[in-house]
Amino acid sequence: MVVKLSKPAEIFDRDAEWAELVRFATDDRAGATLGVVSGRRRQGKTLLLYELARATHGFYFGATEATPAESLRRLGEALGRHTDAPGPLRLEDWSGAVDALLALGQRRPVTVVIDEFPYLARSSRELPSIIQHALTPGRVERTESRTRLLLCGSALSFMGGLLAGSAPLRGRAGLELPVPPLDYRAAAKFWGIDDPSLAARVFAIVGGTPAYRREYVQDDVPDGPDDFDDWVVRAVLNPARPLFREARYLLAEDPDLRDTALYHSVLSAVAEGNGTRGGIAGYIGRKATDLQHPLTVLEDAGLLIREPDPLRSGRSRYRIAEPLITFYQAVMRPSWTALEQRRGTDVWRRSNRRYSSGVLGPAFEEIVRQWALRFATPETFGGVVAEASAAVLSDPSTRTSLELDLVAFGEPPFGDGPRPLLAIGEIKWGRTLGRAELDRLGRARDLLAARPGLDARDARLLLASAAGFTDELRHAAGQRPDVVLVDPSRLYSGD
Repeated sequence: MVVKLSKPAEIFDRDAEWAELVRFATDDRAGATLGVVSGRRRQGKTLLLYELARATHGFYFGATEATPAESLRRLGEALGRHTDAPGPLRLEDWSGAVDALLALGQRRPVTVVIDEFPYLARSSRELPSIIQHALTPGRVERTESRTRLLLCGSALSFMGGLLAGSAPLRGRAGLELPVPPLDYRAAAKFWGIDDPSLAARVFAIVGGTPAYRREYVQDDVPDGPDDFDDWVVRAVLNPARPLFREARYLLAEDPDLRDTALYHSVLSAVAEGNGTRGGIAGYIGRKATDLQHPLTVLEDAGLLIREPDPLRSGRSRYRIAEPLITFYQAVMRPSWTALEQRRGTDVWRRSNRRYSSGVLGPAFEEIVRQWALRFATPETFGGVVAEASAAVLSDPSTRTSLELDLVAFGEPPFGDGPRPLLAIGEIKWGRTLGRAELDRLGRARDLLAARPGLDARDARLLLASAAGFTDELRHAAGQRPDVVLVDPSRLYSGD
């Protein structure tokens, strides 16, 4: 039986996440089950789980950094209140505590949420193994319970390893739910911004993190394009606003990021456009072989994304996952002292070029790639886009390389047929695109069509710009079905 629970009005978007949580929590089958919910801080995980527990008359416990004894005492007090016991439950150890949580579901499915689970597991390293034992198939405490235990955490490196490899809880979870930031279209709706260009400029700074609008700038939203510069100064570059130091805190609050100076340098290198391992190493003055650990740690923490180059085997580029960190590294970190002295207006005036090239341009490219993946119809590209990324194309005849801002692949064929390349693209925020860019893409398509294992003959030529297109290019696009023009309006409301 499928139980439907209306999503609370205070939860914006998150329809898919809410539906998965409700399905898990209301499962009426016998036997306790485990779910894991993860995501970076400030994405709304706590609100989702708290409202789920309330809607299902379940139990919610928010862990804190504390000793095992204090955590057990707090949990016993919370369980006493939840069960209307005459006083706190006395929990001697975590084995007894987990069994007490399983006992909550003896009569019906009961949602049990343990939020910020990494706090508990780091002070009591045996806890994942204890939960594994408690959920052993055939164990009576499990078979006679319908507790739906949800473990939630923001330390992505820890949560990612909870169910991986030989970890104790591997194979025990019936739900593994990531809560990502809002996509760029949902973020525009959440901020209440109707102007597509303005929405893209704001998204390039704050991304899709819900808390950055509410708690961090107190619902201060740019009042139109002409207010954008003033908004940046008063909401982002203002030492009195929480958003001002947030990028620093994102690194400081992950316990796996111990050498923060090194990690800041790596992120700064990527923000400056050094996306390869060699480029990062040269920027920070280290050997490329020395970067394996910090790059892996930043990936595991969800701060860096490694994107393989689909046209060059074994080559990859890194990009920063959190737009606010890119903005901090490109604009704020170089002028931190001046910003602390409340000279935000001067800093912003001097940083306009750095913002446009190092923040807004790359963010616009990623928005276009996400549009191709998520919002463009199959008719736009002649098929369903399964993968979209940037790539570098080598031209053997001239011994040069062509950087492609977009390569969009279709779904892999059955058997050994060539993989369809649906589109290649040029994406520029502040430059008017014309016939020269179209011809460049045409030459690139000819090179790709000659590649074995790739079907690029019908690849569309995409040109995306916020500054517009020449009349000659618009005329060519009107005459040629293989040319796709994309502006901010199409990104935010078209397909």
